[in-house]
Amino acid sequence: MAKSEIPRTIPASEKDELSWRERFAALNNLPAFFRLVWDVSPGLFLGNAALRLVRAAIPATVLYIGKLLIDEVVRLAGQTDKDTTFLWQLVAAEFGLAILSTALARAVSLMDGLLGDLFANRTSVRLMEHAATLDLEQFEDATFYDKLERARRQTTGRTVLLSGVFGQVQELISVGFLAAGLAVYNPWLLLLILVAVTPSFIGDNYFNQRSYSLSRSWTPERRELDYLRYVGASDETAKEVKIFGLSGFLVERFKALSDDFFQKNKALALNRAGWGVVLTALGTAGYYGAYVWIVLRATTGQISLGDLTFLAGSFRQVRASLEGILLQFSSLTQEAIYLQDLFDYFAIQPLIHSPAVIRPFPNPIRQGFVFENVGFKYTNSNRWALRNLSFTLEAGEKLALVGENGAGKTTLVKLLARLYDPAEGRILLDGHDLREYDLLEFRRNIGVIFQDYTRFKMSAGTNIAVGDIDERSNQPRIVTSAERSLADTVIAKLSGGYEQQLGRSFGKGVDLSGGEWQKVALGRAYMRDAQLIILDEPTAALDARAEYEVFQRFLKLTEGRSAVIISHRFSTVRMADRIVVLENGTLLELGTHDELLKEAGRYAELFGLQARGYQ
Repeated sequence: MAKSEIPRTIPASEKDELSWRERFAALNNLPAFFRLVWDVSPGLFLGNAALRLVRAAIPATVLYIGKLLIDEVVRLAGQTDKDTTFLWQLVAAEFGLAILSTALARAVSLMDGLLGDLFANRTSVRLMEHAATLDLEQFEDATFYDKLERARRQTTGRTVLLSGVFGQVQELISVGFLAAGLAVYNPWLLLLILVAVTPSFIGDNYFNQRSYSLSRSWTPERRELDYLRYVGASDETAKEVKIFGLSGFLVERFKALSDDFFQKNKALALNRAGWGVVLTALGTAGYYGAYVWIVLRATTGQISLGDLTFLAGSFRQVRASLEGILLQFSSLTQEAIYLQDLFDYFAIQPLIHSPAVIRPFPNPIRQGFVFENVGFKYTNSNRWALRNLSFTLEAGEKLALVGENGAGKTTLVKLLARLYDPAEGRILLDGHDLREYDLLEFRRNIGVIFQDYTRFKMSAGTNIAVGDIDERSNQPRIVTSAERSLADTVIAKLSGGYEQQLGRSFGKGVDLSGGEWQKVALGRAYMRDAQLIILDEPTAALDARAEYEVFQRFLKLTEGRSAVIISHRFSTVRMADRIVVLENGTLLELGTHDELLKEAGRYAELFGLQARGYQ
């Protein structure tokens, strides 16, 4: 396997068809799930279980009290001297159980809700924390995004599974009490119950599986639907949607996808409804067969009227409970399979990590960085983004990267920041492979501003502080960074200053121009006391005068530190100590501005073309 590939297995949770064996195997996910829920709140977990255990005994108790109540009424009806003390005790007991049952139901619902909220919050935190450990290349893989999307869906509503399992246990205990009562009268009643519930169970299980398969196979399309909803109604895309008249195209694409899914789901729902009627009728016939037997026993005097009530009620409730248990079992196995998505996501491990034995990061850097025959290509691509790349970035040197789009400039700086590892060759820092250094410490010593920097919908101060988020409360440092990047002139115009909300997604938020945003983003580079600073097209939205001033400041403020600059403006590039010219992922030329002009090669050609454009 190439280093750039992401390990890929196909667990049961991603197959379109699932066997019974795989469904039972999915229950193996439950212990790990319960450990997660237990970690959230042991007290709520135990309290929920205890309350459900008490509730499980109530149905059989209520039915038995009802039997005693009816028999007592019949007995008193034949007496002239009536002592109703026991009768009213039974009524009071039944009333008390009704109140208790209602109170327990509300308490269980409350605990389910609290556990659900806590679990969703804790799992979301874990999901974000785990995402921070994964590689950039993994985020650029569609298969990974499917896993991430499925994992996100598991952060909410997973306590439905907890509630379902607890409910199953509760129902089983209730059925045990009721079944014991039925078996006392006639064990064959239990067999009739199984006959009554089996048809519906088989049908619902089959259609649950079909529904599961449809949902799984549509994960990429659902992501596209979510994306289309966003693009079709977003402040960030509104300009292009309007100016290019994209609304009709987006709506038609959304309608085509959503209608296709609706038709498939509709066909499945109609099938399920039709077969459901037939199978339910078969189950009902079995139920009424047992009911007739009970009634006949009562009319011949073999059982009392209270027994009739108890048996009929027990049979009806056992049947309903067993149907619920069997159908819920099918649903629970499906939920347990979905739960696998969460565990699959947490099982993904980064390919880029710190070594077991860590080499201390040099402070200061003395020799610099060396690329030795470095090659890299992206996942699912046959084309090398970089190949046979060898050059040196000296300590304290300012290096500019030049080349046409797709030449490999951004890929190079991502390798230098160790967002990727080379597929071939190696990169050295002070004579040692980058893989020998602690990953977090290495990145703390590197500041990078990419051309596609993020416009955080946060305050202006926080947008700068993300360059070193641990210093977000260090206001003097934030202000100084803003002054160095000229962002202070932007913030001075904001009514809220450094506390002003940026972006219009939230109340009282204001948006900035492209050039203003770039100055704010550049402030992030000055927040970090990095030994290497990388600027990837950081001033593309600035006018020529502002860019010149920004880079003059940059060169002065980064004296003694290494820097890599990517820019298409040669007025900026020529300020660098040396210039690397890339073409098709390979090093074409290397030298100072004057040296490259004398060579009259590609750099001189590009410089001449741009210079003529300003004449």
